[in-house]
Amino acid sequence: MALSSSERSRLDDAARAGWLYYIGGHTQDEIAKTLKVSRATVQRLVSLCLSERLITFRLEHPIAACMGLATQLVDRFGLRTCEIVPTDPASPTSVAGIAERAAALLETTLRSKKPKIVAIGTGRAMRAAVELVPHMNRPDHRLVSLVGNISTDGSATFFDTVGRLAELIKARHYPMPLPVLLSSEAERDQMLGMSPTKMVRAIAAKADLRLVGVGQMDRNAQFYVDGFIGREELFELIRLGAIGELAGWAYNASGRFIRGGTNRRLTSVPHPVPIKGPTVAAALGPAKVAAILAVLKGRLINGLITDEATAKALLAH
Repeated sequence: MALSSSERSRLDDAARAGWLYYIGGHTQDEIAKTLKVSRATVQRLVSLCLSERLITFRLEHPIAACMGLATQLVDRFGLRTCEIVPTDPASPTSVAGIAERAAALLETTLRSKKPKIVAIGTGRAMRAAVELVPHMNRPDHRLVSLVGNISTDGSATFFDTVGRLAELIKARHYPMPLPVLLSSEAERDQMLGMSPTKMVRAIAAKADLRLVGVGQMDRNAQFYVDGFIGREELFELIRLGAIGELAGWAYNASGRFIRGGTNRRLTSVPHPVPIKGPTVAAALGPAKVAAILAVLKGRLINGLITDEATAKALLAH
């Protein structure tokens, strides 16, 4: 039997309260302030969320507002898939929600009995997603890194994803055996000619799923903050029109990859244009809206995982 609008609204409220409590990790007092209701109402909503089985380990209730936003993004940008999670008002840049959805996508893919190749980018959202994937025994799958994890000074990133996921699911993994950037285009081309590098790229080219983060290109760009590029390199990319990056590949507001700058020395696996197979980005936050919008315009992805606030900002442009 179809639910009345009041019943659906009540379930929506229960799902939001359940998400904030079980996934967002907020206290009932904090949720009461966020939803502008009493603590007793929050208790009832959380109980309703459980009794109606709107939430188990993951949020199962399709919040109407999120579903509507996802449908609009799919229609406007020709996406294969789009998932929108509730925005946490107390922490609008928290990746907890999108990490949980990205983990669900990974788990679904990796539970396949048919051997799969999963190619993964780097960054905080990717690492958070991997940490939510349950232990499995999937030795027939292959995991491949889209980007190196060594900076120009020889230090490694904290956000390695492929090695950690391989540990969790007991699968073979293929890290990119090079620094993210090399000193010159000639050196890059020489290193890309090595057999191990060719093998990693060949495997990545056949990926059944690409899962990546989206980085903005400004003074707070993670590629810069994490030490992969220097200040002058960042400013050069911005002067060239770069607005974001996918696995290190800088692109402009139209979703076209920059021909100069660090792209000439980057060792990351090339991003296919046009895209081949499921290519999903997980990203959110006001600072990333322009960068996400550009990859949507350029059809550099065909799947998106983000939050309500970011989705609304994307649709407002």
